[in-house]
Amino acid sequence: MNKLISIDIRADFGLLKKPDTNEPVYLTFNMIHKPALLGIFGAIIGLPGFKRQGELPEYYKKLQDLKVGIKPLNHEKGNYKKTVVTYNNTTGMASFEEGGNLIVSEQTLIAPAFKVFVMIDMENENQKKLYSYLKGHEAEYLPYLGKNDFSLWWNEFKEHDCVSFSASDTFTIGSIFIKSEKLSGKTENQDPFQLMLNETGSFMYFENLPIEYLDKPMYQYKYCPFAFTDYQLKQNYKVKHLYQIENGEKIQIF
Repeated sequence: MNKLISIDIRADFGLLKKPDTNEPVYLTFNMIHKPALLGIFGAIIGLPGFKRQGELPEYYKKLQDLKVGIKPLNHEKGNYKKTVVTYNNTTGMASFEEGGNLIVSEQTLIAPAFKVFVMIDMENENQKKLYSYLKGHEAEYLPYLGKNDFSLWWNEFKEHDCVSFSASDTFTIGSIFIKSEKLSGKTENQDPFQLMLNETGSFMYFENLPIEYLDKPMYQYKYCPFAFTDYQLKQNYKVKHLYQIENGEKIQIF
């Protein structure tokens, strides 16, 4: 039996570091992504993280089939405020430079918050445990948003009634969703916003986000193009795995 639940995740700061950035500034993803969520859930139920190079962590192996949806909260047209923090690492273990001092600059999210939907398989032992811990506000390890300096918390646990959604009219999506087709733009036979109902929306947000880890030998992220918008979509715009919850909102679970 499956149950769709949601929680609100909040942190004062966050760093979802992009793996393809280095000096002079480490950059962050704007939106929380599925591999990061699985790490948070793994910490909550006490599953080990990365231990050895070239091997996926236990939390990922046991939770990778979990289906989630992500709705940004308290955002500015899909974006969160960011700042750059610079500090010295003088432990002597971070740099082989003379003096052992490493100067680090990191782009940091300010007050990120997300409503996270989780489709729980109650016949799966680890997912059932996650359901219990989220509902009871318990955690084996302190969860954090990308960096152990940035602890997070969650509230507003809720169980949802949901049905699979297939559009029979124009519709909006309340969560981020995988963009399998163009949302706007002009091609040879296409006017701008052809896939939209009208131009009364206020924003469209796009970001390539990790969706899973690739297999050996590198275990790098696999990315998908995501979108988030308050525009109404036309009936023929295709989005897979959409669900409608009790308040009429449509959410993609991926």
